[in-house]
Amino acid sequence: MASKRESNFINMVVTLFMVSAVAALALGAVYNVTKEPIALAKKKKLEAAIKVVLPEFDDIETIKVGLGDDEDSLIYYVASKDDKVIGTAIKSWTMMGFSGKIEIMVGLLQDGTINNTAVVDHKETPGLGDKMDVAKSDFPLQFIGKDPGTYNLKVTKDGGEIDAITAATITSRAFCDAVQRAYDSFENKKENDQK
Repeated sequence: MASKRESNFINMVVTLFMVSAVAALALGAVYNVTKEPIALAKKKKLEAAIKVVLPEFDDIETIKVGLGDDEDSLIYYVASKDDKVIGTAIKSWTMMGFSGKIEIMVGLLQDGTINNTAVVDHKETPGLGDKMDVAKSDFPLQFIGKDPGTYNLKVTKDGGEIDAITAATITSRAFCDAVQRAYDSFENKKENDQK
């Protein structure tokens, strides 16, 4: 019969260390196994969002554009068809979401008109804020064809022209903020390119 180990401080520390080491090794192994599939899934989701927000294209160029006010930069995906630029997909973001950061893809035509939008990543409340996705509500459809230069991209509660998602006004404001950020950056880049 095995003898029972004496319960003292050293035995407890050794046991705790061994359990922690096994847990850390297991966690590291799971991370290494899942890291690549997660990155691949994110890449596919990003590519799908680009295709959703732009008209059909045959070539795409990626550009990183700084916002100029110590904020993070935006990623532009400039699409061309038959060597003519037809639109730009801009991966935009906002920190104004109910649950923090929201990332969306905004497709702008050359005249600045919104072609379409797609949600890339968020942590909004299921059944409320996640309705900003076209698969769950018609909310993003009201942006299609609008020119943010003349259309007020704010929710109606704030004097704008966007109908907020019911019970998710904060998320609606955040979505509008991300779209506006993309448009403002697009216009600033266009002005700077013409100088």
